[in-house]
Amino acid sequence: MTPENRFEFYTQMLTEYFDCVITPIEGFHKEINDAMIYSLTAGGKRIRPMLCLEFCRALGGDVGAAMPFAAALEMIHTSSLIHDDLPCMDDDDLRRGKPTNHKVFGEAMAVLAGDALILKAFEYMTRSAEKIPAEHVVKAVRVLAEAVGSEGMVGGQVIDLKSEGIKIPIEKLDKLHKMKTGAMIKASVQLGCIAAGVTEGPLYDAATEYSGHIGLGFQIKDDILDVEGNTEKLGKAVGRDEKSNKSTYVTFYGVNGAKKKLVEVTNKAKTSLKDIPDNDFLMYLTDFLLNRDH
Repeated sequence: MTPENRFEFYTQMLTEYFDCVITPIEGFHKEINDAMIYSLTAGGKRIRPMLCLEFCRALGGDVGAAMPFAAALEMIHTSSLIHDDLPCMDDDDLRRGKPTNHKVFGEAMAVLAGDALILKAFEYMTRSAEKIPAEHVVKAVRVLAEAVGSEGMVGGQVIDLKSEGIKIPIEKLDKLHKMKTGAMIKASVQLGCIAAGVTEGPLYDAATEYSGHIGLGFQIKDDILDVEGNTEKLGKAVGRDEKSNKSTYVTFYGVNGAKKKLVEVTNKAKTSLKDIPDNDFLMYLTDFLLNRDH
């Protein structure tokens, strides 16, 4: 299977799986279910679950067994987008080319939908115990919980909120994005390793090193796209960082400098894959993230 075909295969596989994760219901709580489905099935690149599945496959695991882990990653990522878009956060009206969750269902329901997706994620992770040893599932749950919490994504969001309108040092910006963006990408890679039974050792360490580089590169590219991107392609408004007076990799390095930094970290990511077996697709995915326009 070519890398391009594998990308399409994973995209279709994940789309079909997510369509079954939360299904429409009737009853008094129908609206919260609809709100969860609305954002979870809105599309997106699915990079986090794709990384999970591919590291599992490359390290000799059963991709089907890793699907609950992949679903959990996308649920939590989706919940973070719902909450980020709220008026009390980034106050955005458009996400993945559609009105944001709170614009459709109201602010209170959007908060609850995001909360419910986080809890549904951990519920789904336990389902993997049918095919993955229980002790590995426990480690995966811990890895993901740490990535999401106050020392990970949520903590990074706090730094982000507290940094609006002021110039912060590059060390603080790196810390912000290591937590807000990088922690979930690191967890995605590590969950794929764990699903394959690789819970420690050189391959686990190499995968973790890769995740650090690709997480930083992902954020640098996002900062560049906020300046040079197209709203229609991105599915969200551009120029938000400048409007909010946020420190970004573009404000520190300039557009050309940020692009140079992006190439540098991308090359480091690819170097860290050298000991990962059957790494063609991971190399392809790394270049895809470097060159993406959305």
